[in-house]
Amino acid sequence: MGLPSEGLAKSLSNQSQANRDTTFPELSPPLGIPSVPFPKDSPPTRERIELGRQLFFDTRLSSDESASCASCHNPKLAFADNEVTSRRIDGRKGSRNTPALINAAFQPYQFWDGRASSLEDQALLPLENPLEMGSSVPMIVDRLNQLTQYQDAFRRVFGSPVTRENLARALASFERTILAGDSAYDKYAAGKPAALSLKAAEGMKLFQGKAHCHLCHQGYNFSDGVFHNLGVGWDGSGFADEGRSAVTGVVKDRGAFKTPTLRQVAQTAPYMHDGSLANLEAVVDFYDRGGKPNPHRDPLIQPLRLTLQEKEALVEFLRSLSGTVSFYR
Repeated sequence: MGLPSEGLAKSLSNQSQANRDTTFPELSPPLGIPSVPFPKDSPPTRERIELGRQLFFDTRLSSDESASCASCHNPKLAFADNEVTSRRIDGRKGSRNTPALINAAFQPYQFWDGRASSLEDQALLPLENPLEMGSSVPMIVDRLNQLTQYQDAFRRVFGSPVTRENLARALASFERTILAGDSAYDKYAAGKPAALSLKAAEGMKLFQGKAHCHLCHQGYNFSDGVFHNLGVGWDGSGFADEGRSAVTGVVKDRGAFKTPTLRQVAQTAPYMHDGSLANLEAVVDFYDRGGKPNPHRDPLIQPLRLTLQEKEALVEFLRSLSGTVSFYR
């Protein structure tokens, strides 16, 4: 499946409009994005999502109370942070670039290496990671249970004190409301041809054709949600970061990382799991060279031989994928 055709994009847009909940407008998806899937055992309610929102911005979830989830996932930066790699609570640098949280509800795996298969699984791991918030879930649960505001809120929402499970559910419920759509591309696909510049329209043709971007960046979220080795981080003898293989133990997964969404991509520089590519022009040049050869490079990654004008058009199309970032507030 590649980019949505105009007909499919219109269908998605119509479905999105039809699924808008007039009694819960905060969950209405933007143009080009379908309704958000919530787990049956964790249905969306205003109180549950509001509780998750408060937790997401609360620095008391870190060991020294200096950082919140929003410290790295900044709403003003498409829920990324524009750092090469994430900043630890002690001020030192982490090992990976912060992935944007936009449209994470539609991803089958979370984190660059896919070590979590749901937002509930993902939500608590940064709290305990010494390279991120450096705490422990038991410590955070105990801390929150001593605060009247959270005692009352968790009993109201979940009918119990704070637990590991309901902490994860609250955070994940809020994260599912972080959506990006309503871009120039979405307007074009919904029947407004003037929404894309001529250069961006040419870039779209390249994206779907000669540049082969659609092979991995596909569908309404511009991501296949799986893992590919592009050669990023290969030094001629090994990888600084093993990527997916550290999770699966499979040799062919060495150096493979999850395909990120291209929604808001113009906002989320630098790029790749290690933040090694500073701008979109550098990304296009990297793909044009066919990535970096290594024993496990994905066969989909081949030299493209784009002209300078084609590269410029492709970047223009990528910029057209930035639209509106919305979240419950």
